[in-house]
Formats: sequence, C-alpha cells, structure tokens
Amino acid sequence: MATHELIEILRSEARDIAISVREWREYLHQNPEPSFHENNTMEFVSAKLSEFGIEHNKGYCGTGVVGLIKAPNYNGTIGLRADLDALPIQERNEVSYKSQIDGWMHACGHDVHTSILLGTASILQKNRDKLKKDVKLIFQPGEEMNPGGASLMIKEGVLENPTVEAMFALHVYPEFEAGLIGLKSGLYMASSDEIHLEIIGKGGHGALPNRCVNPLIMGAELVLALTTYISTHSPKEIPTVINFGRFEALGSTNVVPENASIKGTFRTMKEDWREKAFQEMEKISNEIARKYSGKVNLKRSKGYPNLQNDAILTSQLQGLFSGVFGDKNVKDLDLRMTAEDFAFYAEKVPSCFYRLGVGNKERGVIHSVHHPNFDIDPNSLEVGVLAMSLIPFFYES
Repeated sequence: MATHELIEILRSEARDIAISVREWREYLHQNPEPSFHENNTMEFVSAKLSEFGIEHNKGYCGTGVVGLIKAPNYNGTIGLRADLDALPIQERNEVSYKSQIDGWMHACGHDVHTSILLGTASILQKNRDKLKKDVKLIFQPGEEMNPGGASLMIKEGVLENPTVEAMFALHVYPEFEAGLIGLKSGLYMASSDEIHLEIIGKGGHGALPNRCVNPLIMGAELVLALTTYISTHSPKEIPTVINFGRFEALGSTNVVPENASIKGTFRTMKEDWREKAFQEMEKISNEIARKYSGKVNLKRSKGYPNLQNDAILTSQLQGLFSGVFGDKNVKDLDLRMTAEDFAFYAEKVPSCFYRLGVGNKERGVIHSVHHPNFDIDPNSLEVGVLAMSLIPFFYES
C-alpha cells in the first residue's frame, strides 16, 4: 500500500472515531481517580480493549492495563503509553462533564491521554495486517505520585515479553492551540525530588522566648538559606529550581509550637549536581539545627530523572508530523522544569515524548495544567489520535 493511501486511511478513521474519543474523555473526566487507585478507569479501559478484540492484561501495579496488538510477522515491538490518574484539585469549570468526585479532577489531561490511546488502539487493531511491528499499549497508573507508576511498571516487566525497543507518549499542552504538535530532541524535562523538612524546637509561651526554641524561626532561616545556596551555587549552564509550598506549625499568637514542617521541590537538569545539591542541603540543615540547639530532619523523596528524547526518534516524528500536519503546525519546544515519569522508560529504551496542543484562546481554553479551570478544545482529540496512530506504521528501527 502506498504511503499516501495509508495516511488517508488513518486520517479518515481518526475523524470517524473522534466523537467516541470525546465521549470517553468526558466520561473519564467526570470520574477522576487518585494515583494507584484508578480501579474504575482500569475496568473502563479493559472493557474497551475487549470490545476492540485486543489481547490484554489488567492489574499491573494494581490498576494498570497492558494490551498487545500483533503484526502479521513478528519484527520487534514498540510501546505507546497513556497515564490514568487524576489530581487532588476541586474543578471550577461549569461544563456537562465536570468532575463528579469532590476534590478530584483530571487537571493534567490524563483523561485525554487515555482516550486518545484507546482511539489509537481501535484504529491499529483494524489495520493490524499493515503493521510492521507489534504494538504494546501501556495504560499506566500513578504518574502524579512518587515513585511514579512508570518505575513500578518497568519493575513488573512491562518492557519485556515481548521486549519493547522504543517508547512513545504524548501530553496535552494548553500553551499551543489545538492542531499544533510540539517536539524537542535531547534533554527536555527536569528531574524532580520532594523536600520534606521536620523541624524540632522547644515549645512554650510566646512572651518567654528565652525559654523556647522557636521552630518557625529555624524554618524561616532554613528556607532562606537553602534557597540562597541553590541560587548562588547552581552551575549557570544547568537549569535548577528550588521552591517551597508548605510551611506548617500549629502554635498560636502566644504559643510557640514544638514542631514545624516544610515541604518543597527541587528540580534540575544534571544528575551529579542533583546529588551534590542534596548533600549541601543536609549540611546547611545540620548547621542551622546546631545554631538554635534544635533538630532538623531533612528527608528526600527521590522523584523522576531527567527526560531525554532520543534524537533519531524525535527527528523521525518531526518529519512524519510535518508531512501529515504541515510544517507550520509542528513546533519546537523549550526546556521545561516540570517533570514526567515517562523519563523512566526513556532511561531504558529510545523514547520520544511529544506535546499535543489543546488550547483555544477564542473559546477561553487558556488555563495551564494543574489549574482548576483547565480544559481542552475537543478538536485536539482527532489530531492526537491521528498523530499516535501514525507512529507504529512509520517508525523505523
């Protein structure tokens, strides 16, 4: 079959299934579930794959689903991944498909990713006689929570039996208008670690500071000291972020509490600096604890590594998407200090993580991910399905 003919078949089928994909997305949006508790989502995905006649297993890491579409002749396997979990955010959109689960929302677009991969799965299954390689469909739980579902899926053997030689995934990108696709070769996203600081002082009456060791004062100095160290000692060529989002101490106007806790994030683009920075944070914490005769426990929850897009795969997709969607609709991406557990796959096999434009300024679809008003232009779903459906037919090892 000629290349042009195959592309037109896929374009037509993406158009035909777009209505269903929108319905699936809206259902999933109404029914968000926390990381590693995506039970209803797992059953929904499993039911759809069964409907399509796709061999699959569920229960990976508790709530993951893995399907396999076999090519006529085995010549290797590639993987396509979507994530399933939602975020603890109260949705503010007033739409027919608004979240029905109080305090939870698909504010990062994982409902979109899952629906697009289901639409892609249906198209690939219909056209499996044309596939050059097997396609493993990976519906992964827990992207939003350390240690990341990707790391656990890998431990459970998702890249084996059959061996996956390349991985691909997309992510919604409201900064681009619907119809656009973004790629970046090489280093793209930061590593991410959580910082948990427990500060132990000595409580007492606020009017008697000489009898107290105030954990708030220790904490305030600690936040400033850590922030100053990172800002002044980070290598200039290595993008780095440290930030703190929670400071809790349950005292009162005249009550100095015994304890305080601080939580933050540390992100960077180079592993050796990442490790050195935490060694220095530990030293600073101990110095401040000694200064005040208190105690500081610094705990690091190690998160995701840097995300590196394979140069060859990214170039392949750049050419493929430019040919199908037009050069003007395929954009270059900048480095991002956000993190993504797809990076665990990219550590193991050549991978490409690309962005799908979902914004629409005219309709007010402008809010970033993790915002209570995040939404998408539904016209982006057809583009997403077509883009992902193209990959297995035109990937070259």
